[in-house]
Amino acid sequence: MLTVILGLSGAITYGIADFFGGLASRGTRPIIVTAIAAAVGIVPLLVAASFLHTSFTSNALVWGAVAGLCGSIGVLLLYIALAVGPMSVLSPLTSVFTALLPVVVGLLTGTRMSVIGICAMAGAIVAVVLVATSRNTSGAHLTARGVLIAAVAGCGFGGLVLAYNSTSAADGIAPLIVARVVQTVVMCVGAVIVLSRARAVAADTRGSGDPTDSADSGNPADSGGSGDSAGSGDSDDPRTGRIRLSRRTRFWLIVVACGVFDASANVFIQAGLHVPGDTSALPVISVLNALYPVGTIVLAAVVLRERLTWLQLCGLGLAFASSAVLAVS
Repeated sequence: MLTVILGLSGAITYGIADFFGGLASRGTRPIIVTAIAAAVGIVPLLVAASFLHTSFTSNALVWGAVAGLCGSIGVLLLYIALAVGPMSVLSPLTSVFTALLPVVVGLLTGTRMSVIGICAMAGAIVAVVLVATSRNTSGAHLTARGVLIAAVAGCGFGGLVLAYNSTSAADGIAPLIVARVVQTVVMCVGAVIVLSRARAVAADTRGSGDPTDSADSGNPADSGGSGDSAGSGDSDDPRTGRIRLSRRTRFWLIVVACGVFDASANVFIQAGLHVPGDTSALPVISVLNALYPVGTIVLAAVVLRERLTWLQLCGLGLAFASSAVLAVS
């Protein structure tokens, strides 16, 4: 029961983080948002280290670094996959591989589950596909390259779960801190490369004498849509008496929320993997972890008034039904 609660909590928290990350990415490059959020996520982990057991053993350093690399690979390849193919197909495909890799490894290494538990996990995987599926309005075509990139991205996220599973409960949150630092370094390097290329393209464009094209600088202060100036400060709205936040302030609040929720999700996942006496934690956590689109979709429906399709509603119902069965099996 505790494993399922922690796994679901981690998935929903991941989904909330993705929702905030998606909002922030509407005005600037996603890799910049990811790099900032990764750095922000270090702070709550360091604060938690003051209250929770933390032991930087060699095991924590090694598997924390592996988790950070796997998570970075998963995020970067997911962005590439969604850029080259239909999101409605490649997003759920990534989630399926996120669930399948740890399940297969767990079963091959001797994890035993009841028939009911296996059926519930199969139902949860189907739920992942239904929840993450949306209408393809982009006109993008499915290619073997897109499928391969999405599959490897999913294996990257699955590898993160396997790495956390290889840590020891005695290490506390030390592996999470190591993973977050590694991911921050990788993402910041990626962001620097992207911005350098953007500036090079902008310089070439200016040199060619075409004033109409320019590369996105990716400056968070310039992110956001129309409305108040990004450089303006917060102000009071005389009509409502509420404080109107500038785009810059909103951007940083959203990115901070993304980083905090993402770091919290990792805490839930690692805690779920090390529940005392639960020998089936790895496959259960991996499948529940793949349900992270639930948090994103529900928030999008509540906050942004996005309408859920019947397939997504069926997927939500199947997801919670499968989780309930896993909890009692």
